[in-house]
Amino acid sequence: MAQNIYDQPDFFPGYSQLGRSIDGLEGAAEWPALCAMLPQVGGLRIVDLGCGFGWFCRWAHEHGASHVLGLDLSEKMLARARAAGPDTGITYERADLDKLDLPQDSFGLAYSSLALHYVKDVARLFGTVHQALSAGGHFVFSTEHPIYMAPTRPGWAVDAEGRRTWPVDRYLVEGPRKTDWLAKGVVKHHRTIGTTLNALIRTGFAIEHVEEFCPTDAQIMAKPELAEELERPMFLLVSARR
Repeated sequence: MAQNIYDQPDFFPGYSQLGRSIDGLEGAAEWPALCAMLPQVGGLRIVDLGCGFGWFCRWAHEHGASHVLGLDLSEKMLARARAAGPDTGITYERADLDKLDLPQDSFGLAYSSLALHYVKDVARLFGTVHQALSAGGHFVFSTEHPIYMAPTRPGWAVDAEGRRTWPVDRYLVEGPRKTDWLAKGVVKHHRTIGTTLNALIRTGFAIEHVEEFCPTDAQIMAKPELAEELERPMFLLVSARR
């Protein structure tokens, strides 16, 4: 089973205080870019891989999805999602993405926000998603960017002139990275961009759009702290089609 860090008592309270946990999609700087990559969701059956508090599930439901299946490993996340409603149109289930099985030809859209870097065997998951989508179905996801995740000790370096840079080491050495983020020993799985995109291609997906998240001028004006994101990409956004 994948590491269930989100249910740990020293992790969940801190995660609940993040801007994206409080403000939902509007609190996620990458959401406008990710949203622009989505197909029209009206009438679609959708699966959300790593649904968290259910923000996207509710958004898709409000925008006319016929049904949304939200999957997450964390019982605490699922409890929060269910409590937020609605009572119909969305189903939440506990699932380990490393061992996931989905019914064939059942969804028009598979969506995932910042969950795939917790998955060890992403090629297996891509195969599961591909067979679960109907012909022409979309797979849209975000994940931590490999440049952000690769370093042995991720963090800013500051030179004598006060310039902040993001040192990258072991980029081509793929595999688990253990870091302290809200709790000690959080495990994420580093893959290069090439590995991720080629896994999609080998599975049979057609890649439609790839974006390395960069905040807009308007976003930086509204939140000046986002200016540091211009130094290195934090998120990788991908849209693919079956």
